[in-house]
Amino acid sequence: MKTRLRITLETWAAVFVCLILPILHAVTARAAEMTVPVLLVHYFPTNGTNIDRGVTGDWGASLESTRAKTARQTREVIAALEDGSRYLGFRRPEAKPCLRYVVAGSLEFLRPLPTFPKRGHRVPMTDYRQIAREIGLEDWVKNRGVRQVWLWGYHGGKVDLWESNMAGPYGDVSNSDRDPDDLPVFSHTYTVYHYNYQRGTSEAVEDHIHQIEAVLNHVDGRDRTPPDRWSELLFWGRFVGSDRSHKIVRPGCGWAHYPPNAERDYDWANPRAVLTDMDDWKPDGTGVKALMDSSRWGGNSLRWFVYWMQHLPGPDNGLTWQGRSLNNWWIFIGDYDRARQQGLTLVAP
Repeated sequence: MKTRLRITLETWAAVFVCLILPILHAVTARAAEMTVPVLLVHYFPTNGTNIDRGVTGDWGASLESTRAKTARQTREVIAALEDGSRYLGFRRPEAKPCLRYVVAGSLEFLRPLPTFPKRGHRVPMTDYRQIAREIGLEDWVKNRGVRQVWLWGYHGGKVDLWESNMAGPYGDVSNSDRDPDDLPVFSHTYTVYHYNYQRGTSEAVEDHIHQIEAVLNHVDGRDRTPPDRWSELLFWGRFVGSDRSHKIVRPGCGWAHYPPNAERDYDWANPRAVLTDMDDWKPDGTGVKALMDSSRWGGNSLRWFVYWMQHLPGPDNGLTWQGRSLNNWWIFIGDYDRARQQGLTLVAP
């Protein structure tokens, strides 16, 4: 009897290792990957076969070439965001993206963006609430699962816009004035990213970087922290390495405008080398420090954005802060509602 029991246990152990464990690993990997359905919306005010420069202020190319450019840049934005969500992907080629972007639909309007006069703005403001009505956004969000709207439009000194604008049951946390009435609120959170087809892929991705910063700062409590204590915060103080000045005061991982070696806004090509723990970042500051300059990302803003995103703690990051493990920070971008429902913070309970 004892021999048969031992064989049975050994057999189950073999089954677990050979069959069940790989399945569990596969389930865990899928759980770490979040799908983000996206609705594309294009406003192309035309003047015959061309975009009307009188409306856009700085873009008068043909409608055909503008369609092609926005389609190409949409693909490039998706590639950059997915690559950026690969935790430590710059040195781990096997790292999988935490986010997968899926285009749920695409709409086009051959007319100007809806606008309205808004106090404090020199030119008319984009009317996001009117756009939501025109595209039937409630159906897209509630019934088709859309969580992001990528709005291809223009700026050119003719209209004002927000690079990102959020609405949902947990409020507006975005790179905007956070007006609670400028977008309709549904049962799910969604974010509108307003791109400018006069600009490049890097500028579109930068919209997302600033949204990530806004969300992580909010989750980390910066909105509720006196500015003279921002340097103590986990994200802004320890990960970014900044304080109320927004400059880099302790070279960590930096932020959109400021790599660790930056001395001013948009200083992506600075050849100055600084000692930073960016590539071995640990919250307590014990990571190995090494000299770093802009050659790491080729002095290129888009490559910097991808490189920066790959440092955000992902699944199985093994990092701790004050005795608590760090969560996968990508859940706040990939599934904001679930993160809020579960009361998640940057560190595990």
